[in-house]
Amino acid sequence: MSMPLSKPPTLEEFLAWERKQELRYEFDGFHAVAMTGGTVNHAVITDNAVDALRRRLKSPCRAFTSNLKVLAAGKVRYPDVVVTCSPIDGSADTVPNPVVVFEVLSPSTASLDRVVKNEEYRATPSIQRYVMLEQTRIGATVFARAGESWIGTVMLGDATLELPEIGVAVALVEFYRDVDLPPPDTDD
Repeated sequence: MSMPLSKPPTLEEFLAWERKQELRYEFDGFHAVAMTGGTVNHAVITDNAVDALRRRLKSPCRAFTSNLKVLAAGKVRYPDVVVTCSPIDGSADTVPNPVVVFEVLSPSTASLDRVVKNEEYRATPSIQRYVMLEQTRIGATVFARAGESWIGTVMLGDATLELPEIGVAVALVEFYRDVDLPPPDTDD
């Protein structure tokens, strides 16, 4: 005996449903996925990133935290930090034309962030750069548009993250201020 499969909601149906919920949900194109909490390090890195960006951004560009959603390749995501340079209405819950997106990697979501969301963000023409910040060491994996290509770079330690599409550069260590990092691995 087989169970009938229900048809996944459309993006519009999901958005209408999600706006009535008390909790936040992402939409992977098929299912509503509840957003869960994170660690102190995750929160501090996110706060540091938003603070660093807000101090440097020039109008009309603005940085937002994960309280606002992004539509990426027909999916609904709540990136940890997103920058847009488009006007945004004060009552909006969706960031229009995201330019730079940040995710702080967690053990439970790293694969999703590195593979699935990376592809969704690459498929979203307004997104020029995707920054994945490590949570256990000072490091980032950055994907950026270069013509028709989507090029990845790994940055560590004292590197500076250049974000020319929004006119900003930030030393990577600034994202890790007051973060309790484990000691580096040592080979004996």
